[in-house]
Amino acid sequence: MRRSFLVLLPFFASAVSISAIAAAPPSFAATQAVPTADLVAHVDIPYRQFMLKNGLRVVVHTDRKAPIVAVSVWYHVGSKDEPKGKTGFAHLFEHLMFNGSENAPGDFFEPLKRIGATNLNGTTSFDRTNYFETVPTPALETALFLESDRMGHLLGAVTQQTLDNQRGVVQNEKRQGDNQPYGLVRYALFEGLFPEDHPYRHATIGSMADLDAASLDDVKNWFRAKYGPNNAVLVLAGDIDVETAKPLVEKYFGDIASGPTVPRIPAPVPTLAAPKSETLHDRVATTRIYRAWTVPGLADPDRVPLSVGAAVLGGLSSSRLDNILVRQEKIAVAVSAGTSPFESVGLFQISADVKPGVDPAFVSRRLDEIVAQYLKEGPTADEVQRVVTSQVAGEIAGLEAIGGFGGKAVALAQGALYFDDPGRYKKDLAAYAAVTPAAARAALAKWIGRPAYQLTVAPGERGAYEEAKKADEAKPAAPPVPDQPQAKPAPRKVTMPEVGKIPDFDFPDVERTKLSNGIGIIYARRAAVPMTRVQLSFDAGNAADPKDRLGTQSLMLALLDEGTKGRSSVEIAEAQERLGASIGASASMDRTSIGLSALTPNLAPSLDLLADIARNPAFAPAEVERLRGQQLARIAQEMAQPQGLALRALPPLLYGEAHPYGAPFTGTGDPAVVAKLTRDELIAFHRRWLRPDNLTILVVSDAPLADLVPLLERNFGDWAASGPRGTKDFAVATPAVTPRILLIDRPGSPQSLILGGALLPVKGRDELLPLLAANEVLGGDFLSRLNMDLRESKGWAYGASSSVSRVAETVPFIVSAPVQADRTGASIAAMVADIGEFVTSKGVTQAERDRTITGNVRELPGGFETASAVLSGMQNNMLYDRPDDYYDGLADRYRALGAADLDRAARAAFDPGRLIWVVVGDAKTVRPQLDALKLPVETVAAAKQGKE
Repeated sequence: MRRSFLVLLPFFASAVSISAIAAAPPSFAATQAVPTADLVAHVDIPYRQFMLKNGLRVVVHTDRKAPIVAVSVWYHVGSKDEPKGKTGFAHLFEHLMFNGSENAPGDFFEPLKRIGATNLNGTTSFDRTNYFETVPTPALETALFLESDRMGHLLGAVTQQTLDNQRGVVQNEKRQGDNQPYGLVRYALFEGLFPEDHPYRHATIGSMADLDAASLDDVKNWFRAKYGPNNAVLVLAGDIDVETAKPLVEKYFGDIASGPTVPRIPAPVPTLAAPKSETLHDRVATTRIYRAWTVPGLADPDRVPLSVGAAVLGGLSSSRLDNILVRQEKIAVAVSAGTSPFESVGLFQISADVKPGVDPAFVSRRLDEIVAQYLKEGPTADEVQRVVTSQVAGEIAGLEAIGGFGGKAVALAQGALYFDDPGRYKKDLAAYAAVTPAAARAALAKWIGRPAYQLTVAPGERGAYEEAKKADEAKPAAPPVPDQPQAKPAPRKVTMPEVGKIPDFDFPDVERTKLSNGIGIIYARRAAVPMTRVQLSFDAGNAADPKDRLGTQSLMLALLDEGTKGRSSVEIAEAQERLGASIGASASMDRTSIGLSALTPNLAPSLDLLADIARNPAFAPAEVERLRGQQLARIAQEMAQPQGLALRALPPLLYGEAHPYGAPFTGTGDPAVVAKLTRDELIAFHRRWLRPDNLTILVVSDAPLADLVPLLERNFGDWAASGPRGTKDFAVATPAVTPRILLIDRPGSPQSLILGGALLPVKGRDELLPLLAANEVLGGDFLSRLNMDLRESKGWAYGASSSVSRVAETVPFIVSAPVQADRTGASIAAMVADIGEFVTSKGVTQAERDRTITGNVRELPGGFETASAVLSGMQNNMLYDRPDDYYDGLADRYRALGAADLDRAARAAFDPGRLIWVVVGDAKTVRPQLDALKLPVETVAAAKQGKE
């Protein structure tokens, strides 16, 4: 289950026609934002729909911008439909439905990979289960065959072995979530808010005991009762029309019989009789305080004003809680507030991370005082408008996507499933545009004035963890009731179709120019939506962080939008919200970027703001101290997370502490250094690295380059460098390879995180296509050797992978697997064996080569569907010294690769005997397993990993 604390426009997640805005070129002379009502009024996702005789509703949206179609199937069944004792069934079945059907045996990712599917996945929530993929248009029939086969022809392929394997995978997914700091909060919240037997009381992931007890008969009967076509919606969005879609859908889905009518489970909104307060102890670095209430679900008219009111309180960058608790009083390092609307009920949640050294009880009282005052006053008109503008702009930014987790297909499917109205998103948009301060205040008073569930998560030892039974103990004591006798599944009248010819991908034309001071501009046009994305890309990155002052860059970047010479941090946040712009700074190992996503009609003032943030940071002493505290808290949180601990520990082991890449991959640095960094050091780093002679500006926009250059010239053309430019020394020698294991002791962990690394004899600027393709076979794809072994065969992990982590200079090879604690040593041994066989006796097969190469070629149109993906491709071409048309010839370069080419690349690079391992887990459980591997093992406490 994916949960969001700020869900403002749950149905408006995708593409549109914005005719009145996009019909004419934008006027860049404007300095004020376009009114939100004007944006909302022209949002439209045209669709047509029809229904098959078996009850399957089909919604079709035509968007010809690319030769791809999003296929999205939504079943109206989720965890709230599970009876007592069978929690986790909906999610378990989501997994089972990926493991082959009667006429498409084997893992569904195999044919989907082969046809070039992108944005493919499945998810389960309280209310629904969905499956989605975006495919090249000539592969649409194959996707429809696969979706129809698992809808109507699944059970003959569900075996006890499949059930046992996916049960183990799901239990490892549960361990992975539970193993995180605050990972048990989800259970406490719902159990604290909902009474016994309420459909929303239990988490979607389910309990270990119920998953252990699931029999083959149980899960088959669950499918028979819930997954009929009359309980589903199919959405097709993209290069398709209803005249084409109708005969295809009838051909593949028409023979599926209707299922039983699925009753809707009553789920009233409960109210606590009195405030309820609980405290959990967990391996966390910062005390977190929660307040939570149940609120109405999706259809209730109070949902929209409640979500707006929550955003004003703690969802905006300039929210009430941010301004008071974080900026002014400095007693919290992070705050949030938002709503999570479900079908029948919703959740209103507030959280505050207490600043270390501050009394949590005091913060708790202040939080309650602020909320009480807010309920009395309500939001202002300006606050409401900033929320709506920010959310609408964020949604428009995603309008290019036709499918995936968001996109047009999601908007249409949700409306159809929950409201019998695919166009429901329009009503929601109109409701947001119409929200008034009085309406938000009334909704808040009605629902948040009720007793709250109060939860405090404090540092300490966790209680006992609910573990799964061992495999031999998990079998039911008595044999399950056998299935009703059934004949061998009859073959379908249709077979899996062949994929038609797919044209090669055409990357957008790239143009280059320069500003008067020499700053390079790299530009591509994408006109699907009225959005402009700008990236200020500096040659810096984590590699530029001073080796004796690690954390300097991270603190400097965090301060950029916290005040300039002419604007305060609050004024910067409010300006972005009024414009619907989003500005953020980030760093990779090689580049430091400041990105802007803006509505093109609001581009002129948005660029003014971007330039002010990049060029004129104030580094005000008070802000330096506040952000220093936040960064120290962030480092402490990393040191409480398995992944954070591993990513901090591995790079110095591989590269050595003196190498530019020897810094923690997290980039946050050494807490001892961060605690003492001076304002002058931050100013000096900014002057050395974030400067015009170190900058390239990348732009993807619906506006032509000729219209953009004057704006960029006005904001950046007079920027002059001052003082010496920063340099990076990659001549520093890396340490001799000494294979060993660093065990970071994290007591009580139900899972171990394994990270293995080795430096490769290649650089990022080399042509790595054969090596990258070989790694996909080994560990870079769901169907890879490592994942299929540890997840699909052994069931020891939710996932296992390897990556050729491309940086500009010496490239690392990294293997990763979070595994159940009792299989830690065996998992390392299995990965070593898998890699060893891959580079010796069991190289790339022809089938693996064909699947990888054919899939990658066919994935290109879907992979570059959005402007942000195009921008990323342009950045990669620049970083790796590739021509601007690199992607245009990529399909032919892929096709030229044979299995032998992939083998040669892998055998020249991968050597399991050179891997250095970092394991984060419970030493008392894990250490004996690691000792058996006959490698040197060093055990350190997690608390000692702060200093790099």
